[in-house]
Amino acid sequence: MAWLQATPKVDPATVPKGLTAPEYLPRHEQYKRDGIEPQMPPNPAPYLIDRLLEIGLTEAAGMGAGPVSWLQIDAWSRLTGVALAPWEARLLRRLSSDYLSESRRAEDVHAAPPWRAPVTAEQIEAEERRLMAVLG
Repeated sequence: MAWLQATPKVDPATVPKGLTAPEYLPRHEQYKRDGIEPQMPPNPAPYLIDRLLEIGLTEAAGMGAGPVSWLQIDAWSRLTGVALAPWEARLLRRLSSDYLSESRRAEDVHAAPPWRAPVTAEQIEAEERRLMAVLG
């Protein structure tokens, strides 16, 4: 999810003088514009992702975002009446931390998705359209 939600950024030092860095959309918006259905890795426990989304993927921390805190996980559990097993609480915290790490890594315009999926016909067509727009 973090890779799809990230907006790629170009390092200004890599842009030739006299040119401006291109503006990018978040990847999920680019996929939508190109008519591509993003392929997601298998999810053996969707209920845990639903819980993480309800708690929050990250939270404000200092000068930016940080992983969901133990206090936030505990407060969510108490207020919703959902008893989490210790391994579930640890996994939610780990997923939040991994989401944050991936979202920062995914800002690189050349960052590959963290999973491998077969290339779809829609993706090939979108790349061909971009190539034809450049080459004419």
